[in-house]
Amino acid sequence: MSFILAILAIFYTQSPRAKTAHDVARALEAHYHHTRNMSAVFLQTYKSGGAGIRAESGKVYFSQPGRMRWDYDSPEKKLFLVDGKNVWYYVPADHTASRTSVKQSSDWRTPLALLAGKVNLEKLCGSLKLAPVGEQPASQPPNLTDAAERTSEPGNKVLVCQPRKEDRDAFSEVFFEVNRRDQLVRVTIRQPGDIETEFRFGDWRENIDIAESQFHFEPPAGVAIVDDTSLAGKAP
Repeated sequence: MSFILAILAIFYTQSPRAKTAHDVARALEAHYHHTRNMSAVFLQTYKSGGAGIRAESGKVYFSQPGRMRWDYDSPEKKLFLVDGKNVWYYVPADHTASRTSVKQSSDWRTPLALLAGKVNLEKLCGSLKLAPVGEQPASQPPNLTDAAERTSEPGNKVLVCQPRKEDRDAFSEVFFEVNRRDQLVRVTIRQPGDIETEFRFGDWRENIDIAESQFHFEPPAGVAIVDDTSLAGKAP
């Protein structure tokens, strides 16, 4: 009997502890805290009720402290840039650039600048939990589970962020999908009014050479600058 108990003790000692939401969040935060800069390709989708899905794509750059640049290529050229102080939104075809302060911007791209700063998801969220990936019964069809909770690749984890009381008018849920390398691969934001915005990231490149000029906006000749405190209305 003592031999069996000894074997069981070894087994339970060596079995890895299941990761908690806190573990996944801390690993994600630590990863980006030690990453000087990075780039990725992205796909952004937006849907509101039964109005269909609108999709845009391009390349995004992040750099510490708290700066990022979104270069949209399709379906039209445009720029969304956070220089650490201001948020810029520029569509060449409009010949106008909008500017607002980071603190005033409520655009959902702005908080993603946390990837290039001090990330703390547990402060951003009222509660944070892991989606029950892999716990759905085999007999249950995938379309009966929440699509936002399903991972795009085996081994990924999905963090479910519920809003703080003061943020319930801004969003109802946010889903962060994290891969095995502790990189962010998807963010899905649900807002009141049956609105959902999703960002998918791929081809992450970290600690690379990115020109400093990428994080500064110089309006081209003839472009008017408008101070705008409602950049959220321009997303996606």
